[in-house]
Amino acid sequence: MFARVFRGLLDALPSQCMVCHAWPGPSLCEACVNRFAQPQPRCQTCALLLPPGVRQCGECIKQAPPLDACLAAVSYTYPWSKLIVGYKFHAHPGRAAAFALLLRSTPWVEPALEAADAVLPMPLSAERLRSRGFNQALLLARQLAPGNTNSRLLLRIQDTPPQSSLNRPERLDALKNAFAVDPLLVSQILGKRLVLVDDVMTSGASLYAAARVLRAAGAAHITGLVIARTE
Repeated sequence: MFARVFRGLLDALPSQCMVCHAWPGPSLCEACVNRFAQPQPRCQTCALLLPPGVRQCGECIKQAPPLDACLAAVSYTYPWSKLIVGYKFHAHPGRAAAFALLLRSTPWVEPALEAADAVLPMPLSAERLRSRGFNQALLLARQLAPGNTNSRLLLRIQDTPPQSSLNRPERLDALKNAFAVDPLLVSQILGKRLVLVDDVMTSGASLYAAARVLRAAGAAHITGLVIARTE
């Protein structure tokens, strides 16, 4: 535990760029952001990369997802994939601040946060939280909206296998009953605009399952917000 906390403190100190290791400098230097995080056209409802001028992918046109909008800062490729893996699995919680800054620099993210009645992190199961030591989505949400993050509304009531080990049908089946809304707090969801925060979107199964639960509880508008989207 001490090692995890100590490493998190080190991550939070000004030091060197996480990508090019330029010293001294911010956690993400301007040169690396310009090189690796240029805004790209994405589907407005699932954040999949699209050709210029196209607003929505074929899958979302064919079957509308439970998200009204979805925003991603970058693709889940080098260097972001390695940095996010380190953030989640190798005790680098201090990276949340740099990732939040990267997201805030992404078009339409600031308006989505400003319009939100609440910013909700994707919850972890108790088992996953114990093994990891922190919820990476919660840390990110608190950096993005320190006064508007609510981690009590959306609950994870069922642990599931790691999504990377499942194909899409298996993911959808495993997540059917994974999330719930606190029944005593439904009034805080009814008719509200929500932002749902996670670190990575792959198939969308987890975000969609959570969004369906929020929609069933009466949410008026749900925006998904992730650091990275797989291609």
